[in-house]
Amino acid sequence: MRLPSQRALFDIPDDVTYLNCAYMSPLMHQVRDAGVSGLARKCRPWEISARDFFTGSNALRDAFASLVGAKAMDIAIVPAASYGISVAAANLPVQKGQDILVVADQFPSNVYPWRERANEVGAKVRILERAPGRGWTETVLDAIDRKTAIVALPHCRWTDGALFDLERIGEACRSVGIGFVIDATQSAGAAPLDVGRIRPDFLTAATYKWLMGPYSLGLLYASAKWQSEGRPIEHNWVHRRNAENFARLVDYDDAFAPGAVRFDVGERSNFALVPAAETAIRQILDWGVDNVADTASALTSAVAVRAKELDLESVPEGERAPHYLGLHSVRGFPEDLPTRLAQHNVFVSVRGSSIRVTPHVYNDERDVDRLLRALEIELGGQR
Repeated sequence: MRLPSQRALFDIPDDVTYLNCAYMSPLMHQVRDAGVSGLARKCRPWEISARDFFTGSNALRDAFASLVGAKAMDIAIVPAASYGISVAAANLPVQKGQDILVVADQFPSNVYPWRERANEVGAKVRILERAPGRGWTETVLDAIDRKTAIVALPHCRWTDGALFDLERIGEACRSVGIGFVIDATQSAGAAPLDVGRIRPDFLTAATYKWLMGPYSLGLLYASAKWQSEGRPIEHNWVHRRNAENFARLVDYDDAFAPGAVRFDVGERSNFALVPAAETAIRQILDWGVDNVADTASALTSAVAVRAKELDLESVPEGERAPHYLGLHSVRGFPEDLPTRLAQHNVFVSVRGSSIRVTPHVYNDERDVDRLLRALEIELGGQR
């Protein structure tokens, strides 16, 4: 179901066309207020109890778990997607001579940790180019062989929105006993995700894009195996057993709290960021992820059809994420195109060779019209 415009929940002027959620989402008024209220608590620290270090964090775990089909205990709180990927790289087995599969133009946070891990053990990060006549999912499936140790992917490519069938890839990984890791930063909250069906080892997402939350916070799903066997990349007090008893923290305990909590970042009980992120995710749950996807899909589809009149092509519908559209031109684009479009109060990104159009529930057909008019003006001379 397509949602009516939710623009009133945001601080977006009527004359601004913001089609750049893949860069950074705007904060809703209620999310801002939750963050400000949380930050203000530090003004009166005598009112912050030991219990408060756990209640907010657990509420955030529960909210994200509901979004991705997990349980609250499956979720760790991390500062960034790169942290989550680094946790996966520190735990999944890989040996000398083996390969870690990633795809071309993958976001760096899901590449650098694997390169580091490969260098440590003498493995190789293998970057997959799309095979001629094959889709991205088939390209990945074809590449899995006896040398593959780990497959590390996004849900959709951050440049053009091309979609991966994570359920099929996850099944292939399990059938040969290799690791599967997902960076869902560009899809969690805007496209349906169910870890119960995908069954990755780890899935992580930063909150500041499609989760509609603050910067410097992320969530990490860890499968049951790693909740009992996993090794955190840092050691702090808050993820240990009996950490709730502040008076006895001097009774050092090497055991971790149950679940994915062992992977929590230090000072995870951030009284400003955590309630803001939870508030945002609760609103997404209220909208319904399927409805968010339907709303964005209607807009990206309308742009894709009309952009053909400007000789701009995109990944076909059905092969790309519903909330994501990358527009390509065989002639390329001026380097200053985003700046020129911004002069029309139209805001998009250029990533790789694509104009990236990423709407959300605050957009409507008027924004589609404004974008196409601005593109016609700025690119008309190239036709």
